[in-house]
Amino acid sequence: MASTFLSAAWRNLVMANYAVSPEILLPYLPQGTELDTWNGTHYVSLVGFMFENVRLLGLPIPFHTHFEEVNLRFYVRRKSGNEWKRAVVFIKEIVPKFMVSAVANVVYKEHYVTLPMSHIHTVAGDTMNLEYAWKFEGNWNRFSVETAATPITMGEGSEAEFITEHYWGYTRVDDKTTFEYEVGHPRWDIFPVKSYKIACELEKLYGKAFQEMLTQTPVSVLVAQGSDIVVKSRSKLIL
Repeated sequence: MASTFLSAAWRNLVMANYAVSPEILLPYLPQGTELDTWNGTHYVSLVGFMFENVRLLGLPIPFHTHFEEVNLRFYVRRKSGNEWKRAVVFIKEIVPKFMVSAVANVVYKEHYVTLPMSHIHTVAGDTMNLEYAWKFEGNWNRFSVETAATPITMGEGSEAEFITEHYWGYTRVDDKTTFEYEVGHPRWDIFPVKSYKIACELEKLYGKAFQEMLTQTPVSVLVAQGSDIVVKSRSKLIL
């Protein structure tokens, strides 16, 4: 059984979900996995959230316990015995802490970059406002959402369930090697979205294919309440 590599809380996850051609994703697909779909649609999600109470191997790291993250991810699955492991693959992850980027890139072969970031979280009456911002090449990019202040239970078999209920991560190391790790958390409630705004310059950060996709209107925008999470130590799959 894998040991716990990292424990933390993920809070107030904003997720803009885009339909995408599978051909765009195939160069990023880890060996041994296949693309996952919901109702026949391939999704890519732009996700912003707060990392809180971070502990690495059970220990807090000074000045690295609370920070923002914004990532771009897509969805895959892998057959293991009689079980389908439903997972995410990260195209790029942005954090404001260099040490977080360095550890994730070295240990998990992820694709972190370190940029200045900020966030806003306010509640007034029955309305909550969230914003995640990151500064790239001198310009601030922003993902802002207005929601109801009270969360609700997401529906069984819903798109929200598909987007949030992936409990594994895979990373493409090379043509023969994939890293696998488990992410544990309870089922999340969601906040009904009233409005949103995404203002980003994305071509240089994600590439032209994703720039064209992300300038389209999202299929949906979700906001999940989040919870405590654990990330297990990775395993190497040689395929």
